[in-house]
Amino acid sequence: MQSTGRGSVVDVALQGTGLSTAAQLDRVRVLQRLRLGDVAFRHLTRAAAATVLIILGGIIVSLVWGSLPALRAFGVSFLYEEVWNPVTEKFGAIAPIYGTIVTSLIAMLIAVPVGLFIALFLTELCPMWLRRPIGIAIELLAGIPSIIYGIWGLFVFAPFLQQHVQPFLIAVFGEIPILSTLFAGPPYGIGVFTAGLILAIMVLPFITSISRDVFEAVPPVLKEAAYGLGCTTWEVARYVVLPYTRVGVIGGVMLGLGRALGETMAVTFVIGNAHRISGSLLAPGTTISATIANEFTEAVGDLYTSALIALGLILFVITFIVLAIARLLLLRLNARVGA
Repeated sequence: MQSTGRGSVVDVALQGTGLSTAAQLDRVRVLQRLRLGDVAFRHLTRAAAATVLIILGGIIVSLVWGSLPALRAFGVSFLYEEVWNPVTEKFGAIAPIYGTIVTSLIAMLIAVPVGLFIALFLTELCPMWLRRPIGIAIELLAGIPSIIYGIWGLFVFAPFLQQHVQPFLIAVFGEIPILSTLFAGPPYGIGVFTAGLILAIMVLPFITSISRDVFEAVPPVLKEAAYGLGCTTWEVARYVVLPYTRVGVIGGVMLGLGRALGETMAVTFVIGNAHRISGSLLAPGTTISATIANEFTEAVGDLYTSALIALGLILFVITFIVLAIARLLLLRLNARVGA
């Protein structure tokens, strides 16, 4: 029997049930109510997904439109000029771009291995009575506002680095090529290296928490089988846990990198806010977020404001490129496993 509408389908479904007319009508109402609820849920989720795309499109359009005056005035040179002079209205973005990338790289070079080791310790080696206190401490680190990190970094961490760590680095690496350039100059305390360390502390809880959660999702039978074959804890972590959870781990790393790229207040306190590029990591610098936070309220003139908005557009593009590389890496990993 063929039917062309939902009502006829319901009628056919109710035929031969042996129910009374009233019971059949009640069942029809229930089915129709469920169908309407399903349709409403489908449209609601579709609208939510469309809302995200609309918001993202609006942000992109706003950034592009606001940055057009600066891009027209300076062209491609805006990306590689170092000068930043609001008085003469000469602007270049290379110093903030350099500071953003370098501080984020320093943060990830420190936070990723430390975060993974902490997560492996919590899931594989840590006694049960100690797991909860360490987990709570990590979650508390994630909940501290960024401005608190900035104040602590300026008044506590930077003086400590200036008195103890930076002189040691200058003395140790002073005679080694390349490293002597990276750790040259007077120990200011504040600077690109300090900002990178603060960012590493800030993103560490995110990487650790996500890695711990995905490590705990590994089926115990896989680890038990590896231990049964005589594998050590390191071999189980390397050949079982990490390959099984690579997607989640990379997602946690990308989340931490996104936080590092866009962090504003903590970096503003400790980086020095100098619009110049120095070969030394101990020298002051600036980032895109710090530049926008420091100068947007004081921007006088359309060109000055447009240059700051153009910095925001560049930060958006950098973040998009990083996420695209992460997705490409995941696709290559999945293809390799499939092969």
